[in-house]
Amino acid sequence: MLVMVVNAGSSSLKSQLIETETKEVSMKCLAEKVGTDEAYMNVSFAPDFEKKRFEMGGLTVAGCLGKLLEVLGSDPDSPIKSLDEIGAVGNRVVAGGEYFTSSAVIDDEARAKLQLCEELAPLHNPHADACIDMVKELLPNTPQVAVFDTAFHSTMPQKAFMYPLPMHYYNEYHVRRYGAHGTSHQYAAQRGAELVGRPVEDLGIITCHLGNGGSITAVEGGKSIDTTMGFTPLEGLMMGTRSGLIDPAIVTYIMRREGKTPDEMDTVLNKQSGVAAISSVGGDMRDVQAAAEAGNEQAQLAIDMYVYRIQKAIGSYFAILPHTDVIVMTAGIGENSVELREAIFAGLEHLGMKLDKELNADPEARGTDRVISAEDSAVKICVVCADEEMRIASDTAELVSQL
Repeated sequence: MLVMVVNAGSSSLKSQLIETETKEVSMKCLAEKVGTDEAYMNVSFAPDFEKKRFEMGGLTVAGCLGKLLEVLGSDPDSPIKSLDEIGAVGNRVVAGGEYFTSSAVIDDEARAKLQLCEELAPLHNPHADACIDMVKELLPNTPQVAVFDTAFHSTMPQKAFMYPLPMHYYNEYHVRRYGAHGTSHQYAAQRGAELVGRPVEDLGIITCHLGNGGSITAVEGGKSIDTTMGFTPLEGLMMGTRSGLIDPAIVTYIMRREGKTPDEMDTVLNKQSGVAAISSVGGDMRDVQAAAEAGNEQAQLAIDMYVYRIQKAIGSYFAILPHTDVIVMTAGIGENSVELREAIFAGLEHLGMKLDKELNADPEARGTDRVISAEDSAVKICVVCADEEMRIASDTAELVSQL
């Protein structure tokens, strides 16, 4: 089945066309800085994947998807002659709440439930829903599937997902920890197990999805038992523009002092905090590292805080796992930042996590899955290139084939 995978981010769109039987990718798309005047989209086709750039200033994430479908249907280099050749569309959705504990075909009932989940991931779910609606408008006869970041974390025990709040908030409003990045964490854990040559069922694994958004998960026997993100993707690590874990009393304190509304406070925490707030140069870690190297003290402080909070999270999961065998680094920063990986593990050697600096920095290994720990490291350290798209395509094909 030819599946179009749609991964709508808070300011990005990633998409691929995947033939699920052969696992061949025939189209790749990446739109970045969406919502700004500098927004652009690169589209490339097999076999050479030469990028074609489109300026996307002023368009929404769903608008970028509409443009991508237009290109797919009209470009002479497109791998398809008609959009009707797309057998199904698989959508990455961050939050499924308690409505969705596994991937689901999107019918009218599921679409209505997705609407109810938007509050759980306000930066992501609305864009995903808009893309689902865009596909329905342009490809009305093509089945769609939602694959949820929260599904992998549905195995968390109650002691991990409950908040110490009055029970009626859970019973009436489903206020609990859901996590996110589940598709990435599940793939990283499985791939990490393969890299060390042991069954995932036998291992205690800590997976670190580090990008503009970030989360860390404790995986025991192939199942998520805890994760840093919570009711929404705001909890946990310090991120590009998100505060991560802070004293909740700060929220009400600022609201009282500055007269902020709930929506205004939500904007502060989700879009004006994190690395961007501390660094003074924005939330892109590449820019922050360049500024720090040039002597910007605020940028260096942002890096120090970012690394410190990751170390604390890894340490906390080392404590709750019965044994920790593997650490996996994945996503944009986890895969690509040699310097940040070195900084993170420099503070964790006493836990048996010893990095091989030469393997970590090997330029020829960039873009490959590999072990980067020293021979005598008690805990193996791996780098895994995120491949959420292939898993989304697989789930989509499996569900649609049953219709």
